[in-house]
Amino acid sequence: MSDYLVKALAYDGQVRAYAVKSTDTVGEAQRRHQSWPTASAALGRSISAGVMMGAMLKGENKITVKVEGDGPIGHILVDSNAKGDVRGYVTNPQTHFDLNEHGKLDVRRAVGTNGTLTIVKDLGMRENFSGQVPLVSGELGEDFTYYFVTSEQVPSSVGVGVLVNPDNSILASGGFIIQLMPGTTDETITKIEERLKQIPPISKLIEKGLSPEEILEEVLGKGEVKVLEKLPVQFQCRCSKERFGNAIISLGNEEIQDMIDKEGKAEAQCHFCNETYVFSKEELEGLLQ
Repeated sequence: MSDYLVKALAYDGQVRAYAVKSTDTVGEAQRRHQSWPTASAALGRSISAGVMMGAMLKGENKITVKVEGDGPIGHILVDSNAKGDVRGYVTNPQTHFDLNEHGKLDVRRAVGTNGTLTIVKDLGMRENFSGQVPLVSGELGEDFTYYFVTSEQVPSSVGVGVLVNPDNSILASGGFIIQLMPGTTDETITKIEERLKQIPPISKLIEKGLSPEEILEEVLGKGEVKVLEKLPVQFQCRCSKERFGNAIISLGNEEIQDMIDKEGKAEAQCHFCNETYVFSKEELEGLLQ
């Protein structure tokens, strides 16, 4: 089954919820960047959170997630929109460590614990909305939770997880976001807190084959979840040769002539998808015109 996310309400509208299966999407990112397991887990968790946050938007609005920690992985950048399209990369994809004391991929060590999580929303206005919080754990789920509570004042719980096969390919990936609406009763909050303490890690739920709907039932309780919408999710990059051509034009005639004289061609590579675009001497001369 291909990747998708669900938007839902629970407890008679007191709770807003999202869940995603992102195994194929994160697998595509892993293949494109040849990332190693710990880097894949960090990027995959960020992609799952980013695509769910994108689904909170409307129309042509977009969101950018930037994780800048002091760990060896460097920064993580994820772009997503309201349609389930997402792309992302990490500065040092060939980063890997032994499992941590809990037997899990050591994402905290790779990301680092000093740094920031920045969310930029392009809502089609003159100014973008930007929110930034310090990293509180480096595990990323807790960091996104802290962002919602601190920057958007929405009590939330974010669970994201990735399992990696011995050959570095992605075995399972996904996540959930649970948000309390104003006026949520203490009884509902207690129920959710108790269930969150008891459920297995999100990656284990996906490995077992649970769908996004079933994940929300696991978190919130059977019969409590009302699914509003299903949205396909895919790794989708917006780069193109035309865009890179425009970028080369913006360098100016002198720079383009220098490329023609010295190399006789130009190569440009997209950070997000690793696609390489080659411009021949003739194409560069065309751009000069």
